[in-house]
Amino acid sequence: MDGIAGWVGSAPLRGLVAHFGGRWPHGDLGAVLAGLDDFSARCWDFRAGRERPEAREPNLDPATVELVYRCADALGLVRARPPARSRYAHLVVLGGLAHACLRRVAYAGHLLRTGVDVAGEVAVLGSFRQLSEVERRTLAEVGVTGCDTEVDALDAAVRRTFAVSEPETEDGLDADHPHHSWSSRTYRPAGQPPVRVLAAPSSEPERRRAHTADTQRFWAEHAQLARADEVLLVTAPIYVPFQHCDALRTLALPYACEVETVGVDPMLPDLTRLPEPTLTPGRYLQEIRSAIRSLRALHTAVGTPPATAQSGLHRVRAGRGGTGTAQPSSDP
Repeated sequence: MDGIAGWVGSAPLRGLVAHFGGRWPHGDLGAVLAGLDDFSARCWDFRAGRERPEAREPNLDPATVELVYRCADALGLVRARPPARSRYAHLVVLGGLAHACLRRVAYAGHLLRTGVDVAGEVAVLGSFRQLSEVERRTLAEVGVTGCDTEVDALDAAVRRTFAVSEPETEDGLDADHPHHSWSSRTYRPAGQPPVRVLAAPSSEPERRRAHTADTQRFWAEHAQLARADEVLLVTAPIYVPFQHCDALRTLALPYACEVETVGVDPMLPDLTRLPEPTLTPGRYLQEIRSAIRSLRALHTAVGTPPATAQSGLHRVRAGRGGTGTAQPSSDP
């Protein structure tokens, strides 16, 4: 539990809570996480159940804006870090908004071209979330058309990045509802590992669409993830803490695998031509809340881990920038 306690109890997070008028929660780690979850729901939840683009932006004074940026950097939501290894069993690209689909798949292609070796597959994970009109315009501005859903955007990004046109294999289930449906397409780019584009069903289809944890679990079953497999996850730096903790809970714990999470480097020439939204103070506060909630879920899961999962745990530390560390046989 040291890594969870270190991130949650770090001076930057304590200072941020105090600045927003919060009192630090008393009690053990579980009580502190619960208290921070409640506090962040009151002060930093600008989505209120909506999708991220629909979140409101708070009106903050310049000093608070500067503090938020400093804390986000210290907590690992700002700077990109390169992968720690040169070889992995699998490379997993997490889906998102349309611009993120393009950027993350392009970054995965960059990693493969510049020396990252993948023994298994590249997995590109998404859902049947409908794209907004803004997302469709964003794609059209860079010449990507005909996409209705997140997985469509991911599929287009794979075709574009890996110069492939048709999948070698396809599978799936059209259940007449996106929350119940799934699809899998596997491409075979020349000289590269196979690339699977996967859309997962929701684990709570009556309530919501598939989220990140759903897509990770669904992929792990399809890929037959094995003990001690090294998995590299690609997302955006702002999401590294929360999505790394989700991956530890959904992949490392049940499969005893090793997980490293990195954010896309926005300064790479191949990526500067792709759209990227401005990351505002409100966005950073929202994702600090997401990290707190993910840490709380991980803490609960670690309380009763499967016996086979002990060697799959990894540390989560503040100040690690864009990389979730990948150290086996240690607590998150």
